Amino acid sequence: MGNNGDRAKGFEFKRFATPRIIAGVAIAIIVLWALVVIFSSPVPTAPPDSAGTSHDTPLKTTSSAETSHVSSPQADDHAATDTTHAGTETEADGATASSQQAAAGHATSSAVSSTDSHGSTSTAKTADSRATVSKDMVAHSQPATTAHKTTSQTAAKPSPVSHSALPATAIMAPIHKPKPKGVAFVEAAIKPLYHELEERWWGWRPNDIINVTDNINNFQMGVLEVTRRTTVALAERISRTGTTDAFDENLEQAMNWFMVKATSYWFPSAESKYKEGLEELETYLQKLEKGKATFYIRTDNLIPLLSSFEDLLGSCDENLVKQANEDGSPVSFFAVDDYFFYTQGVASSMATVLEAVHHDFLLTLESRNATELLHHAILACQRAAAIQPWIILDRDLSSILANHRANMAAPISHARFYLGQLIKTLST
Repeated sequence: MGNNGDRAKGFEFKRFATPRIIAGVAIAIIVLWALVVIFSSPVPTAPPDSAGTSHDTPLKTTSSAETSHVSSPQADDHAATDTTHAGTETEADGATASSQQAAAGHATSSAVSSTDSHGSTSTAKTADSRATVSKDMVAHSQPATTAHKTTSQTAAKPSPVSHSALPATAIMAPIHKPKPKGVAFVEAAIKPLYHELEERWWGWRPNDIINVTDNINNFQMGVLEVTRRTTVALAERISRTGTTDAFDENLEQAMNWFMVKATSYWFPSAESKYKEGLEELETYLQKLEKGKATFYIRTDNLIPLLSSFEDLLGSCDENLVKQANEDGSPVSFFAVDDYFFYTQGVASSMATVLEAVHHDFLLTLESRNATELLHHAILACQRAAAIQPWIILDRDLSSILANHRANMAAPISHARFYLGQLIKTLST
């Protein structure tokens, strides 16, 4: 009876434990299966733009992991190079580099899992496939690396214009070289007479057969006289190193052509010879600009020119203030306006030449503290040239009416005085 009871109890225990054991084993199998499924699930590949190393076949995935291990130091070296040359690294570049490293890590894990799951693959075949795909991946990844480097350098390096901060006008502005010494002086010697010959209506008038505009005629005579004296000083002094130096052939010809009588109508014609003289001055000017002619700004070259101007102003001053001619006859009413406009022509052209003297002889003048004296002489000539009466009167100095000769004589006397002082200052 005891044995039967024990058997009954054993049967009951088996019937009770068997389903529970089976259920526990099934649950354990299910749990293990779930764990295997979870841990062996494939890692999602990164997009082509982020990793740049994902491919379609499992073989390429395996080799990409190998390539990512090899390329990682190159990426680090690339980052260090960018930091050294560019000096700056944006947060976007850092984020991109981090995503690339993470993708490389995932690819490595995937490669390890894939290798473990396919353990039957031969070692030699794996090595060959790694070598082949590694070459493919290096060739494929280099353009991406280069593009990334170019982009990072472009974003990190500022443009040179932003550092220099130069305005566009300063960058595009043309470069102007200073004119050689003497160019301004020769241009000033040409300008007054050229205006009378080419730009004045009716041109050169002193040699006209019918003289109906004597005021302009005398004005042009004054301009011619200043041009003559300027050309003589240029040919004999300013263009030569000394008295033993040869004359410049163009200046010598110009000096000769300007000496033609102003009233000569034919054989030769005054205006034709004066034009030839201006052409010779133009030729000398071109040689100056090319460095083939000489121009010396010494005081001993400037003083003769100023002395000739002072003599000319002295003659004009005398004609403006005299009350009688040398024979004792009173000054004619018809001669008054001739003296006036001749002097005005002298003052107008002399102011132009003296301004050029101030430009080209500035160093010489400043070395003797003579700039202020020349400035006063120029202003006096300009004031004389600015007097423009409708009709020239020569009334008594105490009269209610004007005496235009005396009005012109005042600035001319000032100009002559300052030129005299200038000559003394340069001579000491």
